[in-house]
Amino acid sequence: MSTLLVWREKLQEIYAKYSTYILKALQLILGLVLFGLINANIGFMKMASSVFCTVGLAVICTFFPMIIMVTAAAALILVHFYSLSLPIAVVSLIIFLIMYIFYFRFTPKKAWLVLISALAFGLKIPLVVPVVFGLMGTPVWIVPACCGVIAYYMVDFVKDSAAALRSTDADALFNSLMSFTRQVLTSREMWLMAATVVVGILVVNLVRTRAVDHAWKIASAAGAVVSVIIAAAGNMALGTGVSYVSIAVSACLGILVGLVLEFLFFSVDYSRTENIQFEDDEYYYYVKAVPKVGVSAPEKEVKRITGNKPQKQEDHSSDENANTNTEDILLTRSLSKELGLDQEKGKTE
Repeated sequence: MSTLLVWREKLQEIYAKYSTYILKALQLILGLVLFGLINANIGFMKMASSVFCTVGLAVICTFFPMIIMVTAAAALILVHFYSLSLPIAVVSLIIFLIMYIFYFRFTPKKAWLVLISALAFGLKIPLVVPVVFGLMGTPVWIVPACCGVIAYYMVDFVKDSAAALRSTDADALFNSLMSFTRQVLTSREMWLMAATVVVGILVVNLVRTRAVDHAWKIASAAGAVVSVIIAAAGNMALGTGVSYVSIAVSACLGILVGLVLEFLFFSVDYSRTENIQFEDDEYYYYVKAVPKVGVSAPEKEVKRITGNKPQKQEDHSSDENANTNTEDILLTRSLSKELGLDQEKGKTE
């Protein structure tokens, strides 16, 4: 355990020193994965789905705030939808505008949460979202999580029914528009997963903020179990197509991610917990103090091997000491002789 703590301290030192470069590298990787998944799933426009476009968008968005990456992802989706069907692009644009008006406009720095939520569903690990969002955030993070769920299922609907939506007849366009709108608004699977994420985040955040020992571990396990129960029960009751394998695997992965997050951000020693009580003129205070676990990284000691040089130095020093001793002896003798001569002169006088 001490070795892991030392590595954590080293990682924190590295991050403190190179945080700007690390964040930009992570942003570049996020952009590559995000734009790559969009182009791989709904690459209806060949020019926009090319590798050059994917890498170019990721590199450009790396040097801007995360809200620019979210906007670029929405624009790329709309371009592909427009290549497929104009009404689908219009409906999607309206949904994105509603998300922007009610959330991104007020919290642009939290825009990356929508990308994380949508990517988790795209990578078939949906139950990682409630554990991570509940541990690291507040109940307000429910809004970007739900926005990510809606964006994922909107893209998934178009992917599954691309052949039916691609038409040029006016009646067919109207029917496809109504079908797409109905799918987005009345999808049982989408609303079931949105409810699962909402309840999971609330449970994890509620348990995590309690003053109990090992709160983060209990919160991760409780959130994963509750999310599995809701998703499985809703899947059986509503007859949706949620994969039980995906639910189970993502729940286990969510617990593992929760343990990693606890080690990185909330590593404490419950064996040294102290309960403190004090008061002032108006209140009594009962405080539970849990010390953090910290290990300083060991410093490297450099030993210099110089062979026989120290002995030579000792020899020189001994010679110098001998010389100084002989000089002192001669000086004292000369002084004694002078004093003796002075005394003899005094006697003769």
